[in-house]
Amino acid sequence: MRSPTDDWSTRHSVLATARRTAALVNVLAEDHPDPADVVDALRDHGETDPIDLAARDVADMHAAAALLRKVFAAEHADDAAAALNRLLRAHTGPLRLTSHGGSTPWHPHLDRDDNAPWSEWLLASSCMALTVLVWDRQRPPGRICESASCRNVFITQGSGPERRYCSRRCATRERVAAHRRSASAEQ
Repeated sequence: MRSPTDDWSTRHSVLATARRTAALVNVLAEDHPDPADVVDALRDHGETDPIDLAARDVADMHAAAALLRKVFAAEHADDAAAALNRLLRAHTGPLRLTSHGGSTPWHPHLDRDDNAPWSEWLLASSCMALTVLVWDRQRPPGRICESASCRNVFITQGSGPERRYCSRRCATRERVAAHRRSASAEQ
């Protein structure tokens, strides 16, 4: 039988936090992100209600997401590490452990305190997860989708060939477009 701690640990693992980062970077990519979409992404990745986001919170998170996108744009581990080091230096505090007043298992944070602004929390927790992935895999933690019609970021994982697209849908769309171009050129 799984305990609530097991569920919490799974929802807040390094990989889960990195996936949450990618989801938030994507939802915050719009010029004026919809706060309801941001709240939905937070809920989808384990945040619990109440989630109170003011317009200023979303604007600040939008700016944070733009900074994090640079990590996903890195071609090599050295580039990802350099981008993360810049973010860690400029936007995080000292490493600390928190249990949020006993409501969660102990876990690390790099933001100022448990009530830090959403944008600070996003940058700090994302930097920590992406840093661990670079450290563990010695390669960039993610990429930007190569589909011409999609600019979503995604977390790369596994030991197989490097993924180029964020989803099967994008990969299929690009494969079909390439096939049509090739068929058209043959005529």
